[in-house]
Amino acid sequence: EVEEPDAGTLRVAIQMTLTAPGCGMGQVLKDDIERKVGRLPNVVETDVELVFDPPWSMERMSEGARLELGFE
Repeated sequence: EVEEPDAGTLRVAIQMTLTAPGCGMGQVLKDDIERKVGRLPNVVETDVELVFDPPWSMERMSEGARLELGFE
């Protein structure tokens, strides 16, 4: 979700899931995404939330991602 509270400034909220709730990389990925999105022009606030409902499955992957990883 992207909001523009003031002209030329953006607040970005991202909900993402991991392939497994116990994934040890969750915080690393969250921090990396917040840092990189925060570097984009006009972004003044970034919030990344890890969610697990609905659970991740391969059906949630784009067709391109499935092809690239050899799942089709």
